Amino acid sequence: MTVVKITTNSIKLGQFLKFIGEVSMGGEVKDFIENSSIKVNQNEEKQRGKKLFPGDLVEINGKKFVIEVE
Repeated sequence: MTVVKITTNSIKLGQFLKFIGEVSMGGEVKDFIENSSIKVNQNEEKQRGKKLFPGDLVEINGKKFVIEVE
């Protein structure tokens, strides 16, 4: 599991995907989400605007990340 440290109270899923390098540009986010298995706290997620908070567990195509505040 990878710890991802953010400097804000929350981060949107689309921003998170760019932050961790899964996508390089915002235009890729929609297609990536539609064609990937993404779970937030074990619930399937397809909304790029979904807010993620410290303590959330995000699983992307089998890779696990936990969000913490820096």
